[in-house]
Amino acid sequence: MTPLAVEMSGIHKSFGGISALKGVDLAVRPGSIHALVGENGAGKSTLLKILQGVISPDGGEIRVHGTALGQHAPEASRAAGLGMIFQELSLVPTLTVAENIFLNRELLRFTGTINRKAERSRARDILASLGMEIDPDSPVGSLATGQRQMVEIAKALSQDARI
Repeated sequence: MTPLAVEMSGIHKSFGGISALKGVDLAVRPGSIHALVGENGAGKSTLLKILQGVISPDGGEIRVHGTALGQHAPEASRAAGLGMIFQELSLVPTLTVAENIFLNRELLRFTGTINRKAERSRARDILASLGMEIDPDSPVGSLATGQRQMVEIAKALSQDARI
C-alpha cells in the first residue's frame, strides 16, 4: 500500500495556556485535494504552520511519505517536499517576479555572485508550466492579485515542492 503523502496524528498546540489544537489528525493521500474549513480561531493556520515547520507542536507526530518529520523547521519541511501558499502573500512588492521566486535562495555563479539571467530563465519556465505569461522582470507590486498568487505558487514549485 502506498504511504500517505502527509500524516499528522495527535497534534497538540497551546498558546499561553489556551489550547489551539487538541489531538488533531490529518491524512492526505498522494494525488488528493483537501480543504481545511472552519471558523476563525479553529486552528487551520496553526495546523499548517506546524506542518510547514514555522511553529513547533506541543505533541503529536508528523510523517511525510511514511517518514517521520523529526525536526520541526521550515528547512526540514522543504527538504521533505512540502510547499505552502497562505492566503496572506509573502511577496516583496518592490522586487521583481524572479527576485521574489528566488528570495533567500538565489541562484549563484561559481564566483558567488547572483545569476540573475538564470533566475529569470528558471522563473519564466516555472510560470510557463503554470500557463502564465508573466514577465520575470516585472515588479510584483505591478501585478494583479491573481498573478501574485501564481508567483507564490511558482515560488513553491521552484523549491521542488511535491505536496
